[in-house]
This record gives sequence, structure tokens and C-alpha cells, in this order.
Amino acid sequence: MKLLFDENLSPRLVAALASEFPGSAHVHEVGLGAEADAQVWEFARDNGFIITSKDSDFAELSVLRGAPPKLVWIRRGNCSTDQIASLLRADVANICGLAEEDSARLYIIE
Repeated sequence: MKLLFDENLSPRLVAALASEFPGSAHVHEVGLGAEADAQVWEFARDNGFIITSKDSDFAELSVLRGAPPKLVWIRRGNCSTDQIASLLRADVANICGLAEEDSARLYIIE
């Protein structure tokens, strides 16, 4: 299960979470740094990523388009990269459940 981190999250999360989410990437790594959300969505869908973002626009796309891709939506205010990494580590089982459940499309971390 690999995550695609949106540009509102630090690229450092890829290395910080490599053991929990191998094969993950940041949008900047895959050439999508300033691209529209729809392009990020299509890339994630076509390449088997779960989008991970703090952006509500992806939640709206999830409702409109359904899955895939699936979405981990982090609904926390300002917090550090280390805090985001800790949140994702604490929810590995739930994120795995999202990936495995065919009807699931969205997991919210608050």
C-alpha cells in the first residue's frame, strides 16, 4: 500500500514512513507539484496510490468520482511533519483497511 502525499504535506514524509508505506511518493517527486487536483487524482488512480492530503478538494473529488483512488484526509490544523508521521503510523491498520475494503473510498484522520 503506497501513499501519494499532496503538496500541502512535506516531502520528508516519504522517507519517514518508508517502512510503514513502502513505495510511497510525494507529488513533487512524480512531476505533479503545481498540477491541478484532477491530474493528481488521475495519476494516483492509474498508479495504485492512496492520496494523502489536508485538502478538502480531494474529499469532494472522492464524492464526485468515487474510488479509485482512495483518500486519507488529514483534518488537523497546523502541525509538524513529525506529528503527521505519528498520526499516519498510529493509523496504519485503518489505512490498510481502507486499501483492502472495496467499498471504502475515504479515511479521515482528525
